[in-house]
Amino acid sequence: MENIEAIEARLWRAADLLRSGSELASNEYFMPVMGLIFLRHAYSRFLAVKPEIEAKLPTRGGIKRPLTKEDFSQKGSIFLQPHAQFDYFIEKADDPTVPQIIIAAMESIEEDYDGLKGVLPKQEYQSIPPDLLGDLVRTLNPEELKKVSGDVFGRIYEYFLTQFADQKAHDAGEFFTPISLVSFIANVLEPTHGTVFDPACGSGGMFVQSARFVEKRHENPSQKLTFRGLEKNKTTINLAKMNLAVHGLEGDIQQALTYYDDPLNLFKKCDYVMANPPFNVDEVDADKIKNDPRLPFGLPGVTTVKGKKNGDTKAKGRVQNANYLWIQYFYSYLNDKGRAGFVMSSQASSAGRDEAKVRQKLIETEHVDIVVAIRSNFFYTRTVPCELWFLNKAKPKQCQDNVLMLDTRNVYRKVTRKIYDFSPEQLQNLLSIVWLYRGEPERFRALVGSYLNRTKTEATEVPALLQTFIQVTDALLKLTSPFLATLPEGGAHCEPKHEFDGALRIFRKNASAFEEAINKLPAPKEHDAACALRTATEKASPTAETGRDLAKQADHIFKLLGRILDLCQKELDAKEHESWNARDITRARKACDEARHSLVEQLRQVRYFHRNAVWLVERFPDAVLVDVPGLVKLVTRKEIEKNDWSLTPGRYVGIAPEEVDEDFDFEEALKDIHLELEGLNGEAEELASTIAKNFEELVG
Repeated sequence: MENIEAIEARLWRAADLLRSGSELASNEYFMPVMGLIFLRHAYSRFLAVKPEIEAKLPTRGGIKRPLTKEDFSQKGSIFLQPHAQFDYFIEKADDPTVPQIIIAAMESIEEDYDGLKGVLPKQEYQSIPPDLLGDLVRTLNPEELKKVSGDVFGRIYEYFLTQFADQKAHDAGEFFTPISLVSFIANVLEPTHGTVFDPACGSGGMFVQSARFVEKRHENPSQKLTFRGLEKNKTTINLAKMNLAVHGLEGDIQQALTYYDDPLNLFKKCDYVMANPPFNVDEVDADKIKNDPRLPFGLPGVTTVKGKKNGDTKAKGRVQNANYLWIQYFYSYLNDKGRAGFVMSSQASSAGRDEAKVRQKLIETEHVDIVVAIRSNFFYTRTVPCELWFLNKAKPKQCQDNVLMLDTRNVYRKVTRKIYDFSPEQLQNLLSIVWLYRGEPERFRALVGSYLNRTKTEATEVPALLQTFIQVTDALLKLTSPFLATLPEGGAHCEPKHEFDGALRIFRKNASAFEEAINKLPAPKEHDAACALRTATEKASPTAETGRDLAKQADHIFKLLGRILDLCQKELDAKEHESWNARDITRARKACDEARHSLVEQLRQVRYFHRNAVWLVERFPDAVLVDVPGLVKLVTRKEIEKNDWSLTPGRYVGIAPEEVDEDFDFEEALKDIHLELEGLNGEAEELASTIAKNFEELVG
């Protein structure tokens, strides 16, 4: 859906404004809001699958049997009683009993789903004034989202999680791992069957992304995967169960502190382990875990601390850093063919002393598979960089002596001035390197082919937009022609019109060339060889370049039209004449701007998909894994040993050659700088206000 980011931000601002007008703190508001988004998200998925389910219901005596929760579970959704459907809340939004109505809805869902008993927020709604709650219900049901397709409310659910994480409304945001990273982990592990375990499961994002991977294979994740998890915080467990339920999933998630407890008894039993554990924890009791079978490589360094509580003077052993406890847990939970993928502190890959000894033992198992460096600002509450580690107890023979080092710090998309992520195409490009490493070049070639086919598909949408832009441009120019005709030939005032005429001639010529080139664009087949894909990519380059030029020319033409309008109004006194219709001019100018915007965005899509194909074929021209400076290197165990058993990708891949960005947009860069400056100024004002308030309290 277009503009989803803007809609998400608007919904959050509206909801947060309601909170600020109440007596509720962020942490008190957190679960009630997430409960309502859960209900709206559940209703969205319910409506999406209901027609298909009803169409296939068996009949007896001409009467269809009633809907059941089993019908919806098979479609990745949950069944909702009529009084638990969001439209019913909208009808009752002004009812003073709306808190009780929502509580009754939550109770009905818990009655239908045993796994949600005691999980959903209920009594919390009693603390929210009915009028505020009614406004919140309406806020979370915007008109433009009522008929959308796809998992839009899933995105909004995830967006609200990130915003609450940013506000530190719960556990300093540790319950939420950015979708980019979770998706990366799931798509590298490719969980197709068996047990998926997350011993630090937070809000359950690893489970949801695993299910999505199975769904893309047109299979039912509930039949293929079993989800098991541990989490220390009861509220976060409820959040995880809600997240699973809204996707039609169930999981066994238990409350436990993984360092000391193992209630699920999954030692050596898991097919997949996925996690984002807390980084650099230093207060784990060494005496309690020293004989733990889940730590096959030993404790990663212990410090001695004298007891000071209740007169206890006995020295206590504390693990200096728990990172290598977590790494060993993930390894130990895997069965003989299991795979693990997890987020890890960048410090861990080159940590020294006892941690280095543990790392050496792990590497010597030949089960370390891939290490990925992620730049800073991917997390919502931490700006530090991190890494993704992948273990594989069933590495193919050709990979056993190697570790794939992937440095993605130069691959990112800027979402806001604070947050980065991977675009869907960037994620696919990085995954395609893993496919080459695993000896699956056909998947790599298919991805390149898909980009080239998408380039052609997007290009075929351009001619109609070109014609529209030319038509509305002519229409706007026609409105100014009576005044431009009064200009003396050869005068300085004629320059904007002459410049415009020249620009439009070049634009029309390039537009015709672009339309002719579309039919010559290659359409790669599924099994095309690498050399054919290289040739196809090269053949598509002139069209993509012409598209880039057309976009710049369209922008330039619109600016020249603006100068012509200024000339008419300021120099020729057009406003004083009856034939100057300001309303028509405004309407025509708006139509021209909209046509320009649509055209430029479509041309950018053409170039965007072509550039993704170029990115792949330039680095891997033969669809074979090769070392690419600054990006990827296949490292042997001997190389790792020579480098003190370091697993830091940047230590091996080197530095990427500097690239010139041909599409650098100076004006866009200035806008970004301006937005960043505005944000910093806002933060400075907020900080100054807080300091002043604190000072008043101190002196008062």
